[in-house]
Amino acid sequence: MINFFYESVDLDVDEKSISSWIRKVIFSEKKKEGEISFIFCNDDYLLKINQDFLDHDTYTDIISFDNSLGNELNGDIFISYERVVDNSSIYSVSKEEELRRVIIHGILHFCGFKDKTSDEGDIMRQKEDEKLIMFHVEHN
Repeated sequence: MINFFYESVDLDVDEKSISSWIRKVIFSEKKKEGEISFIFCNDDYLLKINQDFLDHDTYTDIISFDNSLGNELNGDIFISYERVVDNSSIYSVSKEEELRRVIIHGILHFCGFKDKTSDEGDIMRQKEDEKLIMFHVEHN
């Protein structure tokens, strides 16, 4: 089950189409859907999580807590919508497109993709692009 929660942020997400797309991405990676929660929040909310749980004192766009069991994906994905909006401006993409990229970034982490090294980051970007195309094909 894919859940959406909104903490201190006013955001309108097309939960039905996003959930459908995420399910297709999970299937395309030969994984199974478990309990996945997206928590959309503001910078301060996510900064507090970053400080309390990861001992980092920086703003970030996403933090994922992976509780997957084998091939079944489970976990919580926290997304700062303020960072998404700022990043959309920096990268000259729509807020909706940047939000989809961050959403699928979290799912790809649950699928086992990392982004700590340059090579891992390159693979992650390729996977994000591949999965974003899946969204656009489905919704055109």
